[in-house]
Amino acid sequence: KQFTPMVECPSEECKNNNSKGQLFLSTRASKFLPFQEVKIQEMADQVPVGHIPRTLTVHCHGTLTRQINPGDVIDVGGIFLPTPYTGFKAIRAGLLTDTYLEAQHVNQHKKAYEDLVFDAKTFRRIEQYKNSGHMYEYLSRSIAPEIYGHLDVKKALLLL
Repeated sequence: KQFTPMVECPSEECKNNNSKGQLFLSTRASKFLPFQEVKIQEMADQVPVGHIPRTLTVHCHGTLTRQINPGDVIDVGGIFLPTPYTGFKAIRAGLLTDTYLEAQHVNQHKKAYEDLVFDAKTFRRIEQYKNSGHMYEYLSRSIAPEIYGHLDVKKALLLL
């Protein structure tokens, strides 16, 4: 989706005179509001085996923009709305439409690294992994665990 201002006059007077008056965008008289279209998908652990994660389009306005980053775990509250088709696509689609969520509230679950608190048990597990000598294998298996095998590719990704 892209902003395209009108360049020709749509008034009846211009149509009657067969003149296509040029229109110019006045940025001083215009009000631009922040907008962000976000695609969210269900968590990998909630996707049935062998299926593709479902996605949903979310429209954010105003202060809700730039709050969501790729990889964030979030809860979104909003209004579920249809996106009406226009033109020939509307005739062909009939009563079917795409849908989107008009965001009203966004709650992030993921915390910043500075906010994480480690206890003694976590430090012991990290030490066990470090002393085992198999850290390279552990890290390679942790990349895309839902994809079986391809350890060479996963190890190459670690080296990037």
